[in-house]
Amino acid sequence: MKQRIVLDVSKLPLHGFGAASVTWWGTLGFMLIEGTGFALVIAVYLYLMSLAPSWPLNAPPPDLLAGSVMTVALLASVVPNVLVSRWAQQQDLRKVRIGMVVMSVLGIVPLIIRVFEFPALKVKWDSNAYGSVIWTMLGLHTTHILTDLIDTVVLAVLMFSRHGDNRRRYGDVQDNAMYWNFVVAAWLPIYGCIYWLARI
Repeated sequence: MKQRIVLDVSKLPLHGFGAASVTWWGTLGFMLIEGTGFALVIAVYLYLMSLAPSWPLNAPPPDLLAGSVMTVALLASVVPNVLVSRWAQQQDLRKVRIGMVVMSVLGIVPLIIRVFEFPALKVKWDSNAYGSVIWTMLGLHTTHILTDLIDTVVLAVLMFSRHGDNRRRYGDVQDNAMYWNFVVAAWLPIYGCIYWLARI
């Protein structure tokens, strides 16, 4: 059997950015699945709220301070996150290294705030259905913050290694930045449910 070259693709890059990257599609798939999980827990919250004679059940509304500080911290982290993504697109190693260190620190801040947020709920997870659903909301979101923090720290270390300055790693940094934006966006409806719907 004779082989015939139809198209020479040897000069194409091995890795792409955005939709040209397989990992971008994988990250998008994770976000869709995890976003569905957040939507389901919010639907459970709204369902329980519609059945309850009063809401919250046998508990005062949560304190606003910790949740509001969390919201401000997460929204503020979007600015350096977008910059890191742009620097990765430009393949600027020095700026990406700085940005990844900054984002690693900014990933720790919400976990510290979250330590104060759970007691501010003023209800235990096993007190009733209300307590269970809001602890589940915060628990799910905390898991996502922690997951992205681990990914960010690993990528930051890689960017300071000999593996850092290559197209694939820059694509990974962009995917990580996209996921962090998802973590921030997912928090906003959860914040509204836990802290403001309880006050209606």
